Amino acid sequence: LNCGALPDTLLEAELFGHKAGAFTDAKRDRKGRIAAAEGGTLFLDEIGDISPALQVRLLRVLQERTYEPLGSNESMKANVRFIAASHRDLRAEVRANRFREDLFYRLNVMQIAIPPLRERREDIPALAKRFLDRQIALHEKRIEGFSPEAMDCLIRHAWPGNIRELENAVEHAYVLCRGDSIQVSELPSTFEDMAPGRSPGKAPSSKDLRSHESALIQSALERHGGNRTAAAKELGIHTTTLWRKLRKA
Repeated sequence: LNCGALPDTLLEAELFGHKAGAFTDAKRDRKGRIAAAEGGTLFLDEIGDISPALQVRLLRVLQERTYEPLGSNESMKANVRFIAASHRDLRAEVRANRFREDLFYRLNVMQIAIPPLRERREDIPALAKRFLDRQIALHEKRIEGFSPEAMDCLIRHAWPGNIRELENAVEHAYVLCRGDSIQVSELPSTFEDMAPGRSPGKAPSSKDLRSHESALIQSALERHGGNRTAAAKELGIHTTTLWRKLRKA
């Protein structure tokens, strides 16, 4: 459950479930994620984003292994293993009084610290291939992989945005790629200065790359008489991706 993606009221209902009539449109009882994970594991992503009020309720589950669904006075047992993750420094959040210290220590039984991508560059080729395979499975445009120069750029990049930045870079390159493998010129503009033999400052701007992408899309649309489905198929992207890019143009 991504705790950073939902407002507090929805997150509470997702976690604990609700009884019919607990709030508007609650027409029937609904099991929460804790009940659904009974006997198993519940992964709470971005735990550092939950409100103080919800922290109190979650602390009770961890301490007493009981909870009440919204709109119910009946306590439910919770036999669940909790795993939590956060991009925030939770110790710093505790010091700043934004995260409960008692909840932090309840969660922090065993800590797994994942180093940033720049500190484990040996993982980049496997991760990049994984993200490329995902794009191929979604859009069915076959690409063999990355040129040696493009992979070298990926490995040497600083990756301030970590894994999400890598995933976005691979998707960007996949959309622009017209050959058998991804080239440096098809990576986002931040990679251009790393290309072997390229002088600093000669990389095309983001505006130039967007113009190139827009020209490719318009050309495909013209060839197919404005048929977005056919144009998206030729470009190797999903129609919703094409629609999103047209709206940004």
